[in-house]
Amino acid sequence: MDLNNSIAKGKKMRGAEKMARIPIKVLPTENMPKKPEWIRSKISQPEEVQVIKALLRQQKLHTVCEEAACPNLPQCFGSGTATFMIMGDICTRRCPFCDVAHGRPNVLDVNEPQHLAETVKNLALKYVVITSVDRDDLMDGGAQHFADCIREIRKTSPDTLIEILVPDFRGRTDVALKILSKTPPDVFNHNIETVPRLYKAMRPGSDYQHSLDLLKKFKHYCPDIPTKCGLMVGLGEVEAEVIVLLNDLRDHEVDYVTIGQYLQPSKAHAPIHRFVALEEFEHYQLHGQFLQFKNIWSAPMVRSSYFAEKQYYGEKSPKPFNKIDLLNSI
Repeated sequence: MDLNNSIAKGKKMRGAEKMARIPIKVLPTENMPKKPEWIRSKISQPEEVQVIKALLRQQKLHTVCEEAACPNLPQCFGSGTATFMIMGDICTRRCPFCDVAHGRPNVLDVNEPQHLAETVKNLALKYVVITSVDRDDLMDGGAQHFADCIREIRKTSPDTLIEILVPDFRGRTDVALKILSKTPPDVFNHNIETVPRLYKAMRPGSDYQHSLDLLKKFKHYCPDIPTKCGLMVGLGEVEAEVIVLLNDLRDHEVDYVTIGQYLQPSKAHAPIHRFVALEEFEHYQLHGQFLQFKNIWSAPMVRSSYFAEKQYYGEKSPKPFNKIDLLNSI
């Protein structure tokens, strides 16, 4: 647990300040690498983006799309979708790939579940993804708050499907899963992020096997609820390690998988080791199909909650942008 009482509650630390106390130091990048042509995001219906942002501010809600500087924000917001981030916008962990601020979080907003439910109803969402910062300061890791959000959404939007993207609940797994099993989502998602060799550097405070066990334990509590897991490539792994990781996920009864290219949020964050070739993403896609996941999406711009409803309903992995897309991209 990384909670420094010398840090003022509510103070946000980002960039070099956030990375100052991680076990394996990150050397600032002097020159950000040029992105290949297939790494692009597009603006779709910019007026819809502003409508969603205004509604979020009115309800005092956060999205991981904004806080983590997701490159797909224009495309998702422009199509009327968003991934809500509950329990504040300050994380108790210091993962060097992530742009969410670190610090001592504020107390939970007891009205947040109701505000979230109102927003889901106002946006007429048929599928909603709820994620959170890590809250190592809470006895249940925030599980009850997740359950409260699920319950409130189902009161006002009973036909909306709910996917939750949870932290690892390390040290609180059984407590958290017992709570969530009483008010289960439609999809239980937890990101493993990277291969075990890179965990100490990329996920300080987390444990690879623990994340695998969390996914499998939830399936034991709720055998009929699908589980999902996401990871990034381009952080320093090799292809063989990702193949082993996919095998591990299947052995732990995971149903849905997402694989995308890591993109460095700033010069202070973990550097991009490489831009993964499109052929390699295809290899992961084919191996996942061989393992018979219910669905696997493997492409550069894929993220864990990227058009999650389409993956849930069985659509195939999105292809990299073609030349027409590139002409319309930013």
